[in-house]
Formats: sequence, C-alpha cells, structure tokens
Amino acid sequence: MGRLDGFLAAGDLVTRKQAKAAVRDGRVTVDGVVAADPGLHLTGGERVALDGSWIAPPGEVHVMMNKPAGCVTARSDSRDRAVMDILPASLRDRAGPVGRLDKDATGLLLFTGDGQLAHRLISPKYRVEKRYLVEAEGRLTADDARAMAGGIPLKDFTCLPAALEILDAQDDISRAEIVIYEGKYHQVKRMFRALGHPVRTLHRLSIGGVCLDPALEPGAYRELTAVEAARLYGLTGLEKE
Repeated sequence: MGRLDGFLAAGDLVTRKQAKAAVRDGRVTVDGVVAADPGLHLTGGERVALDGSWIAPPGEVHVMMNKPAGCVTARSDSRDRAVMDILPASLRDRAGPVGRLDKDATGLLLFTGDGQLAHRLISPKYRVEKRYLVEAEGRLTADDARAMAGGIPLKDFTCLPAALEILDAQDDISRAEIVIYEGKYHQVKRMFRALGHPVRTLHRLSIGGVCLDPALEPGAYRELTAVEAARLYGLTGLEKE
C-alpha cells in the first residue's frame, strides 16, 4: 500500500508536503489513533482520516452528486453531456455511477470504485431502498397506494412492493414520495403510467438511507462521509473491517 503521506497525496486532497505537515500537526489518524510518522507503512486495511473525515483508498472512492436534468448517466455520450463529464479527472478514473437516472430525472446519484458495492446497491436481492419525489398527472388516491404496495405488474416483470406516500393530490397533478427496492429501466415512470398517472418530474432523494445533501446545487458533488459509506457497506453485507 505504501507510505501514509503518499496515500494522503494520492487522493489529490493535499500535496505530499501538505500531507507531511498535516501528520506533524496531529490532523491525521490511522484506525482512530493520531499518526506520528508520515512515513508510516500502510498495508491497505487501515482507516485513515484527515481532520476527522475518512479518506477512501484509491479504487474505493464514493461520491454523491445532485444530478441535473438533461444529463445522461453514462461515462460518455456523443450527443448529450454525461454525468462523468462533471467529475474531475481524479474522480473519473476511480469511480463509476451506481445504476442510472433518466436524462430528465434529477437528484441523488452515487458513484463508487467498488464494483461489488455498486452491484449490491442496485440488485433486487439486497432490497436497498431508493426514495423518490414524484410529480404525476391526475389525482393519486389510496387505491394507487394499495396497488403499489401489492406490486405493479408490467409487461416484462412484476415490481416488488413499493411504498407510496401521497403528499398532495389535485385533479391535474399530484405530488408523492415513493420507495422502491429495485431500479430497472424507467421503472418508476412505468409504474405510475400503469396506474394512469404519467410522471412529469422525478427526483431521487435517497439510497439506502443516504440522503442527497441539501447543500448540493444541481451538478454539484462531494465525497461520502465515513458514516455514509459505512451505512451502504452495512446494508449490502460488505462491512469493512
């Protein structure tokens, strides 16, 4: 794994000189213990924190973005701006999007360098909840909520039971939150369309209890905190030692 100062500098947060100074100033901990030697050899299993924030090792970076509308969830696209175009090169080389949001959808999009974590977050087997704010045409009713709870049958599969909370229902448009436990292609839109309520806007609020940071404007991003990352690992049975 290499030296502690090299590990800190590899994430582009600080230079190697700044990393050495941070260690001397007592700002770096390794497994909860203040590090004294910038040349400390790391084996790869340690939890390193700078100023109290956990630093993910290369290949295990985790990022949240407030995805803007009009941006496709892809590494690159010949016609549209891709979400990866928003990230700096230092993150593009270390992480990829977890699942997808439609081009016109907005909200929480996660990126990770851990392929196993990404797989488990989107796999129905692990039932990681995804929560959305939806504006749909027409008046949503308790019958719609019951239908969602029973699992909406679509042409190619039957959806897992979903929880629909109606926030405001009018004759022309309704607002609701929905929690699903899978994330197949256009799934939320297809579920509402099957009930006769086409979706006008779709905004993802959270994944596995990790909520979109309200401080992030559309197109903004930040790395997950240690607590947020640990929650996702715990939910998917991949707890880090």
